[in-house]
Amino acid sequence: MTCLMSVSSYLPAAVPIATLQDALGLTDAQLRRLHRIYGLSEVCRSPESEAEMLLGAVAKLDGFAGVEERVRYVLRPKTVPAASPFPFDPLAEVQQRLGLRNALAFTVADHACASGLLALDLAGALLEQDGDPDALALILAGEKAFTPAAQIIPDVAVMGEGTAAVLVAPGGQRDRLLGYATTTLGGPGGEVITNEEQNKVFRQIYPDALGDVTRAALEAAGCAASDLALVLPHNVNKVSWIRAAEAMDVPRKRIFLGNVPRTGHCFCADPFLNYHTASRLGLLNPGERYLMVSVGLGSTFSAMVFEH
Repeated sequence: MTCLMSVSSYLPAAVPIATLQDALGLTDAQLRRLHRIYGLSEVCRSPESEAEMLLGAVAKLDGFAGVEERVRYVLRPKTVPAASPFPFDPLAEVQQRLGLRNALAFTVADHACASGLLALDLAGALLEQDGDPDALALILAGEKAFTPAAQIIPDVAVMGEGTAAVLVAPGGQRDRLLGYATTTLGGPGGEVITNEEQNKVFRQIYPDALGDVTRAALEAAGCAASDLALVLPHNVNKVSWIRAAEAMDVPRKRIFLGNVPRTGHCFCADPFLNYHTASRLGLLNPGERYLMVSVGLGSTFSAMVFEH
């Protein structure tokens, strides 16, 4: 059974969103809405390269030193499939600098910001297929907000540059993956770069789609929403999760939103960043079940149930 052997995060210094108002093209009214309604305050931004940011997360990964030879796969979930000018390849640079000579490295971008959960599911399937109980996979999530289009989702979220590293094992006693569900709705609102009308459609389908995928993941895990101790979401904004909580049949207080005001929406890394923070705060106890949830533009909704 797929397990999270170790999870780490690398959060660059946060800057006030107000200082980015001109760069993001925000009106005063839009900035006030981000602050007062969406609960956004700061966002992680770094002068470092994408490779340096990913290495920063791996450097904090407990249990990684000494097991490099066991890493068979390095998965790079991405929202923006190509965000580095040729010939730079951050993934290849990270693999080389970590000495992962035995690993097959590749990018997963099919589910936009939900690709982090897709990468975790794929890592587990590959490790199971290998049949080696000592084999490991490394997931590297989070990316640079290189272009204006990648720095903000209008009237939804401001993108941050935090990264996460996840060491995945094919078995273990902690953080076992119990159930996974994902759906891509497509149609209106199914584009990754959207206009105002498409954003409106996306907001309308958002709560019910989250509720549906949550119930599917819980059914796959053989448990109910009442069994969940915590929900670890993607950090778009607070108001969207207030709307979604009822559809998901989860009390608002169980949805961890502590990182929303200070990190921004860090592409595919959010659920892992939230796991790392929640663990350090002692919000998860052994045996408790929790849910990771992520949504990708293009209308992909994904949820995973774990047992801590």
